[in-house]
Amino acid sequence: MFCVTCSSDGRKIAIGAEDKTIRIYDAETFRQIGKSMEGHSKVITTVAFSPDGNMIASGSWDKTIRIYDVKTHCQIGEPLSGHTYSVSSVAFSPNGRMIASGSYDGTVIIWNARTHKQSGKPLMGHLYAVNSIAYSPDGTMIASGSDDNTIRIWNLKKHRQIGLPLNGHTDSVTSVAFSPDGHKIVSGSRDKTIRIWDVGKHRQIGKPLIGHGDWVNSVAFSPDGRKIASGSDDKTIRIWDTETHNQDGEPLTERDEVKTLLFIPDGNKIISSTWSWGVRVWDVLTKKRIDHICPLLGIDISDIDFTMAELEDGSEDAFKLWRNGAIVDDVLLQRYNN
Repeated sequence: MFCVTCSSDGRKIAIGAEDKTIRIYDAETFRQIGKSMEGHSKVITTVAFSPDGNMIASGSWDKTIRIYDVKTHCQIGEPLSGHTYSVSSVAFSPNGRMIASGSYDGTVIIWNARTHKQSGKPLMGHLYAVNSIAYSPDGTMIASGSDDNTIRIWNLKKHRQIGLPLNGHTDSVTSVAFSPDGHKIVSGSRDKTIRIWDVGKHRQIGKPLIGHGDWVNSVAFSPDGRKIASGSDDKTIRIWDTETHNQDGEPLTERDEVKTLLFIPDGNKIISSTWSWGVRVWDVLTKKRIDHICPLLGIDISDIDFTMAELEDGSEDAFKLWRNGAIVDDVLLQRYNN
């Protein structure tokens, strides 16, 4: 399982992996920068760059959030502890002073990024796990999506929910994101749909975006707000027009379920992560793959061919990696099980 994020200047990609490490890659060369960052004791589920690109925050099944220095690749201070179940999502505030975390314990916690202390009480209201959180561009609100099928919007100054939950999805809300102008929220769900919401009016805009054949795991607005990208368990990435709600061209096809995705800040590329095949970079216009990073193997496999076979007991996948006719490595990759 992999999660991915990009620095605000588009120059670095950070990837959190099932091996409990975080690696930083150059977004142009796709080569790893420095050593892997360690500290978590269980799978890393979410990573986020600070707005200035100097820090990375990560969340994990170990119930903690950790902050790392991007230059030294070392952990800064002690872990942020307060959640009682796995951390599902982390995000820096637009000014970089605060960090928000969502958890399967159903809460959202706000942290001071400098002191590592909680800011106020946890935001409580969701009936089940919080799967995704997002700051509004002005930093005054947070949106959260939950297994209770709702999106909730929180006023950070008053530390309380704004209005009623946004209802419409018929299954868990897996991903939420604000539009660049802060006027809209997009949500993805296990009901296979994407929905767009008016933040001020607190209601759905138009019909759901329908096309995926399985759970939608991640959604993102393009930097100009004109497009939405969505990734799904149906192994596709789809791009949508925010005005017409129509799908833009054919879907981008992955080898495995798409876990997370985001637009690179220039809006011309999409980065996606999958459950077991690492991270790909896509060209938005041509809808073709630009490169492929497999951090669990510690190598760039963009120009590598492979052969793959399932072991007799069905528990693991074994495959060989080839470059220019020569074996690069024999890999035994433990299959991810929920």
